[in-house]
Amino acid sequence: MSEESVPQQVGGVGRPKGLLQQMEELMAALNADLSALDADLQSAGRGAEEREAG
Repeated sequence: MSEESVPQQVGGVGRPKGLLQQMEELMAALNADLSALDADLQSAGRGAEEREAG
């Protein structure tokens, strides 16, 4: 993930975010990415099973 995709300030006020808030946002983004990857892998696995059975 690039640094451009991680906002560094809250609401345009110019106040930097706390470290905990930044970590929570990064963990949420990571969790979403891993969930999408898991769904892709499961879908690919089901496709392979169907080809073997068919």
